[in-house]
Amino acid sequence: MKTTAHVDEFVHGRVLDVNLHGKLSRSDFDHIVPETERLIQKYGKIRILVILHDFDGWDLGATWEEIKWEAKHFNHVDRIAIVGDERWHKRMASLCGSFTTARVHYFALDALDAAYQWVDA
Repeated sequence: MKTTAHVDEFVHGRVLDVNLHGKLSRSDFDHIVPETERLIQKYGKIRILVILHDFDGWDLGATWEEIKWEAKHFNHVDRIAIVGDERWHKRMASLCGSFTTARVHYFALDALDAAYQWVDA
């Protein structure tokens, strides 16, 4: 069953905790981008923890927004922790590392505490 997309964000200092549900659309980036822009303005480099809950990927519009954001902020993210429970989530984390200077690490959902520790270390 496909879930309706929604994004929950929490800020912990320079760490942005993003919980993704369903399939992301371009409009979902309207929620994510302003907070990342604010944190980058404040800290220069930020860290992002992405938790994938029933995540189904991106539609074409969201993919384009992701590419534009990554091109603009290639050097503004220090670490990215990706937490999920699907094999393709792990492959996505590996691929993500090719498009950023950030250190990217994948964690299974049962290692969420370790992900928080790593991204905030």
